[in-house]
Amino acid sequence: MRRRELMLLLGGMMTTARALCAQQKAMPVIGYLGNISPGVSAPSLAGFRQGLSETGYVEGQNVAIEYRWAEGRYDRLPALAADLIGRKVDVIVTASTPGIQAAKSATSTIPIVFFGGGDLVALGLVASLARPGGNLTGISIMSPELNPKRLDLLSELVPQAGMMALLVNPSRPDTESVIGDVQEAAGLKGVRLHILKAGTEAEIDAAFTSLVQLRAGALVVASDPFFNSRREQLVALASRHAVPAIWEWREFAEAGGLISYGSNLTGGWRPVGIYVGKILKGAKPADLPIQQPTKFELVINLKTAKALGLTVPQSLLGRADEVRPVGQPAAGADRRAARQGSSALCAERHDGEPDRPQAPDPAGGRDGPRRRGAYGLARERRRGGEFRGAVRRRRTRRAVHRRRAARGLQAARPYRLPADDIGRGREHPQPRRRRGFPAGGGRRDLQCRP
Repeated sequence: MRRRELMLLLGGMMTTARALCAQQKAMPVIGYLGNISPGVSAPSLAGFRQGLSETGYVEGQNVAIEYRWAEGRYDRLPALAADLIGRKVDVIVTASTPGIQAAKSATSTIPIVFFGGGDLVALGLVASLARPGGNLTGISIMSPELNPKRLDLLSELVPQAGMMALLVNPSRPDTESVIGDVQEAAGLKGVRLHILKAGTEAEIDAAFTSLVQLRAGALVVASDPFFNSRREQLVALASRHAVPAIWEWREFAEAGGLISYGSNLTGGWRPVGIYVGKILKGAKPADLPIQQPTKFELVINLKTAKALGLTVPQSLLGRADEVRPVGQPAAGADRRAARQGSSALCAERHDGEPDRPQAPDPAGGRDGPRRRGAYGLARERRRGGEFRGAVRRRRTRRAVHRRRAARGLQAARPYRLPADDIGRGREHPQPRRRRGFPAGGGRRDLQCRP
């Protein structure tokens, strides 16, 4: 009997161990191939996790994520991609053209979902945007294509700049096409363009030294993950040398940059997480079309513009989605939100400042509680009370009008009801009996003046 019980116990333990191993293997693994550092990628990761959760996957619960970071060194990307493939990940997530090329060269079977990238069709990475084919799909943010637009915006902000500079990363495979597009845009504007190249921190410092020697009036910083990882250094150099510059992401303007134009990082990475969730549930990358953003944010830092001695034209302020620092007059999207109506603004003010009890003032001064007179309208609090009181007064007047009309009466001049009547202390119309109709009953379709 003891031998039989021992054999049963060992068999049960082996079955449980196999079930646990199968459960661990069933949890999918995502390989995240990052071009820069985790700190700079925080907005991107937040949007990615948000989209992933919308498909039912939460990191640490039913999905695992393996992170690899290149820290701005693109030569490390192939080795990092090979390491992820060796970990048997189910899908690879990456960003920008260097990351896409490294992942695509490493595998042709594991699905790859990307964010960013240039002209992937011209680079031969996908067949088309609608039908990418192969194992690659994602979100193309059209960032390199926006560089000529950034030059136009900067030229509008600094019209006196007859000479501008373009800062690019020579390590990108599409650098030459970016330079050609911006040079064409500069020729149409009649602006001379100098090309500055930087792929390390020391080269960034040297590029700004050359920029000062050239006496360029403005700087266009091309889109690149490496420049995003050196955000603080770039913004500090532009401020130190008093150079008006336009950037790719709104985070540059929030850090003190003059102006930025591009898509939103958090909102742009959310569809990436949704695509990854669909692939983990069985969808094929070849059947998922490459999406492109439909909205681009224009952010202007008025504090930096004032420090540079620039006056931002109203044409730019009207198109801006946000004007930094917070608290400046509304423009663009903020101004459109301000047109929603006074009632919404009153409600927002009330919601932003909850009611707090006040200590009574023995002298009955302005700091004491508002008194409700027997024949007067109760004064509400200064912030938010006007809206609530107006709604109550309007509803009470309408109810009284309906009752008076039903009794065959017509509204005339306003008067104040006694304190014990309907709507204590509120103004109501004094009734006036129409000629030819009795006080009670009679016609019920009479119209009352407001």
